[in-house]
Amino acid sequence: MPNSVPARTDVAWSPELAQHDFGPGHPMSPVRLDLTVRLAGALGLLDEAHVRLVDAGVAPDALLTTVHEPAYVAAVHAAAHGVEDVHRGLGTEDDPIFAGMDDSAARIVAGTVAVASSVWRGEALHGVSIAGGMHHAMPGGAAGFCVYNDAAVAIRALLDAGAERVAYVDLDAHHGDGVELVFWDDPRVLTVSVHQSGATLFPGTGHATDTGGAAAPGGAVNVALPPRTGSAEWLRAVDAVVPEALRAFRPDVIVSQHGCDAHGRDTLSDLDVGVDAQRQATGWVHELSHELSDGRWVALGGGGYAIVEVVPVAWCHVLAIAQHRPVDPAASVPAVWRTHVETVLGHRAPEVMCDAEGPVTFRPWGEGYDPEQGVDRAIRATRQATFPLLGVDVSLDV
Repeated sequence: MPNSVPARTDVAWSPELAQHDFGPGHPMSPVRLDLTVRLAGALGLLDEAHVRLVDAGVAPDALLTTVHEPAYVAAVHAAAHGVEDVHRGLGTEDDPIFAGMDDSAARIVAGTVAVASSVWRGEALHGVSIAGGMHHAMPGGAAGFCVYNDAAVAIRALLDAGAERVAYVDLDAHHGDGVELVFWDDPRVLTVSVHQSGATLFPGTGHATDTGGAAAPGGAVNVALPPRTGSAEWLRAVDAVVPEALRAFRPDVIVSQHGCDAHGRDTLSDLDVGVDAQRQATGWVHELSHELSDGRWVALGGGGYAIVEVVPVAWCHVLAIAQHRPVDPAASVPAVWRTHVETVLGHRAPEVMCDAEGPVTFRPWGEGYDPEQGVDRAIRATRQATFPLLGVDVSLDV
């Protein structure tokens, strides 16, 4: 179990990160970052001596091209400076072009790499990059609101710094396709994604039978959940797959993506996973980092488009857990933050740090498989397809 004494946590943040703005009406509004940081400040999560805010500036092209094709990086620069017809996923409804997008996207990468590097060097125990988690960006193009794939660049940096095994856990409602693709044939990286099935949601990938390339069998673990999966079923899926996969892999460091768009209030998925279930899963990943990786853990943001009711609360739980100072889910949301939301945004703010459902109980996988349940069928498909490749015995799964 993690030590209760606070250790240093590096948090990637500067106000410039909120300048990554696709424009009015786009779901990925930078307001969600501003509200998260304001709430974190009101909760006292940014002013402790053991918390260091890291402004890493703008990532140089040499860092970006450890994952992204040089021609794509050049296209992002060109698009940001007014050159038309650059394509490569840029200028779409998902990834519209705006002035300065090259620097703002590269700033996200720099922050994530900086906190990951400080964790690897032992300067910080945990690192958090709430603006990060841009898991859909591909080596040669933008996709799904993501210009550069900060998670993949950070994992590459960890490998280049000497990490022998890196586990990537993606809890976003959408499949972590970009990270999986980058490391598809790399046996040093395990990608685990728990998401709504690609049969019903973007990006259309992440099936249980997608288990890694020829050089890395079992290197990709995908749990493809049916629409309307709720909190208890989602926790059952996470618990049935993530711990065993990571224990089999035994990573030197864990990088996790905490997109909170699986929430029932989010308009961009069909899942119904409450804040407290997401908080519980974050706690599990944190505990696994202490069990398996000497506490080396890097937590990222990601999707999340219920920008008042869900995102700030969910990500403040991530920040708090990373500081070994978890916030009581029944605690009141600070009045100063609620006043800001209601005065500036004209939006009713949440009153407590969880949903009405409160702590979630679930039926562990060991209590038996129910073939009538879609979530159980999804869990079993993943375990049957991937676990034997990881050396995990599934003979008792029926």
